[in-house]
Parts: sequence; C-alpha cells; structure tokens
Amino acid sequence: MNLISKFPGILEDSKKKYLETKAAGFKISEEINCEEGKWSNVLALGDNGGFMKSLLTEGNMEGKLKLIYIDPPFFSKAVYDAVIHLSPVKGEKLPPVKYFAYDDVWQKDMAGYLTMLCQRLMLMKDLLAEDGTIWIHLDWHVVHYVKVFLDEIFGEENFVNEIVWQYKSGGSGKRHFARKHDTILVYSKSKKYYFAPPKEKSYNRGFKPYRFKGVKEYKDDLGWYTMVTMKDVWQVDMVGRTSSERTGYATQKPEALLERIIESATCEGDLCADFFCGSGTLGAVAERMGRKWICCDGSSLAVSSTLKRLYPQKAAIKVLEEESEHNTSPAKVTFNVKSEEITGSDKEVLTIELVDYQLDNLPITMDEKGKEAMEKILSIDPVNLIEYWSVDFNYDGMVYRPDMIFSKSKGGLETKCEKLISNGTQQKICVKTVDVMGNCTFTIL
Repeated sequence: MNLISKFPGILEDSKKKYLETKAAGFKISEEINCEEGKWSNVLALGDNGGFMKSLLTEGNMEGKLKLIYIDPPFFSKAVYDAVIHLSPVKGEKLPPVKYFAYDDVWQKDMAGYLTMLCQRLMLMKDLLAEDGTIWIHLDWHVVHYVKVFLDEIFGEENFVNEIVWQYKSGGSGKRHFARKHDTILVYSKSKKYYFAPPKEKSYNRGFKPYRFKGVKEYKDDLGWYTMVTMKDVWQVDMVGRTSSERTGYATQKPEALLERIIESATCEGDLCADFFCGSGTLGAVAERMGRKWICCDGSSLAVSSTLKRLYPQKAAIKVLEEESEHNTSPAKVTFNVKSEEITGSDKEVLTIELVDYQLDNLPITMDEKGKEAMEKILSIDPVNLIEYWSVDFNYDGMVYRPDMIFSKSKGGLETKCEKLISNGTQQKICVKTVDVMGNCTFTIL
C-alpha cells in the first residue's frame, strides 16, 4: 500500500491519539531568578505530548501562545551526534568528541512519524492564540506530506507562508543538485493573526533611480534601491564552527533565523513556545527580545544546553521534570568545604571547591577516539569535563534554587566559590554539576 492511500488512516489515528493524550505529571525541580508574582519562563524535560496536555488541562493555557515554532525530527533516518570540544590537557590538544545526541526517526516508518507529529500539531492548535501563528521547520524528507496534514488540521485557508531558508553548508552529491535549504511552513488559527514582516532592500534594475512618483528610493555603495516587504526566500548563514553561539548540539539553528521569526510574529511581552527545543535557540532569542517563552524537550542534554545558554541572560526560569523520569547520574563529584571565622565578627566565610569528577561509564555510543580523549581527561584533569555548576546555599530538599552559577568560558571554569554567612548557621547546601554530555548530578553538602 502506498503512503498516500494511508493518509485517511494516519489522520484518524492521530485524532484518536490526540483525544486519548493524558496530561503527564510534571514537578518543579529548579527555580532560577524567580520572583513571586512575576512571570517565570518554563523549561520542561519530558514527553512534549503529555506536557502540552498538562498545559491545557492544568495550566489554563488554551489559546494563550502567540507564536509556536517547532523544529521536529525531519525523518532523515540519521543518527545525530553532539560534538564536544575539550580543552587541552597539559598542552596536548584533544580531538573533538562525538557521541549520540538523538535519533531522527520515530517508530522507524513514515506513517508512525506522521501520526506522532499530527497528534502533537492538534495539541498545538489548542494552545495557539486566535491571533497567533505556528511555524513548522522541516526539510525535503517530509515537508510535502506534512503540509497536506496541516491543511486538514488548521484549514488550508489559514495557510500563511512557505519560507525557504537557504544556507551554504550541507551535503552535496553527484546524483543531485546540492541540497542547501530547509522549509518553514507558517499557519494561523484564524484570519486575525498578527503579522509584521520586516522590510528588506530591493535594488533597482541597473542600480539606477526609477524616480517613480510616490516611491521612496535610497542609495548605498551598490546603487539605488527601494524598501519592500521581505520575500519568502531567506538567506541566513548556518551557525559557524567558530561562532560564539555554537553549542555543539546537533542540528542547532542560528539565532538570526529565530530573530526574524519572532520579530515578524510577536510583540514585546508576547508568549512563545518550542516543544522540540533542542539547544534552546528560541528561548535564548525570545529572552533577549523581551518575549516570554515555554520550551520542552525529552533530552537531558537539550535541557542542560538550554540552561547554560540562558544563565548569562539572568532569565527567570522554572525547570519542570516529568514525574515518571528517574534519571540517575553516572557521576561522582567531590568537593572540599571549609568555613573560616572572621576575627571580631559574627560572620564566617564558607568556601566550596570543586576538586574531582568521576564517571562510572562513558556512553556506548561514543566513538573510540572520543573515549580515548575522555579517559585521558578523567585520569589527568577530570574537572575539565564540567560544563557548569551552581550552589543552593539553603536547599529545602524539594526545589533547587541556585544562588551562584559558574559556567565554563574561554578562560576556563571557576572551581571555587565563597559566601559570607552568620556564625553557626545550620542550613542544607546542595550543589548541581552538569558535564559536557548533559549528565546532571546533585550533591548535598
């Protein structure tokens, strides 16, 4: 049976699964820069279907999202690696470490993939505001199929745009033209959708002035041009290997691309969401542009990458974890803790120093060169594997609220922190460490 003949069945299965979707239980595991009575952005670790249902049934979020952007798996049947660039050890440069990030398939067949996506698109429609838009980022593998289902779910009359994102990097071959673009499908929920496309330069023929009545013309080094509504083919560079925004996360999308989308579809203070958030590009850009955001991913690596990216922006974030998730860290972290009284004062200085980090096992999906490099670091400089760490000086045993956060930068990682406390203070201290692979460890001191 060919795939097109399966479309009615796929749609029915999707509707059935959508109606049967149960709200997953999520608990707050971490609060960062949160203030009572003020909005806190949400970063969730767990199944996005159950999370969206919980937003609808328990979060009262129906019709509240002005923008939904998703970059779901493309059904490329590829296995994507995260790439870790390790700092030199004793002057020796180490090779990049590749290891499994995620598998870009769903149930190994196209019908199963489309059912998964359509079920979630139906939930997203419920969450989307009447004046909102949804942007679905795909490539040649499935975009033509997904558009047919989007016409059914949102209505073909609510199709807004097909954006072609053109870039330089990517694969090429001798049996086809180089595939150098993705497609972003844009749909609305009604004709009331908000849309404010930016302007771009359109150069006159021959770069000479037209001098048409009522038409404003401008001139730059190339010649004369007018300003027109941006076209639906966008040339935006991929995230370069040396770019400051590069996280090493597989299939990371450039911030410039999300800036254009957020600018076109939202105003300051509007609520955006990404339910396949990956390395958190939407959250990072939305935060910088003054928008509120909700992100979700089923990968702990994605969540840890997003958090590290948002820490410098001082974003207010509630981290939620699916209650069924019982992730245990394969790591053991060692700290030196000491307190020193200040003469003539009722204060003392509490010092916490990160001194050792050991992993029980390396991922079996890591390549052999990567394992060799990791083992060398573990034997010589294991703390080098820490991507960031933080301290909650008054841990309540339920929700982790860091007072200090230390991220690795070009200058390395700060491994010691100090805090002034009152003499004899009795409080529970918890330290969170996250390594380059996303392994998260909580240590009670």
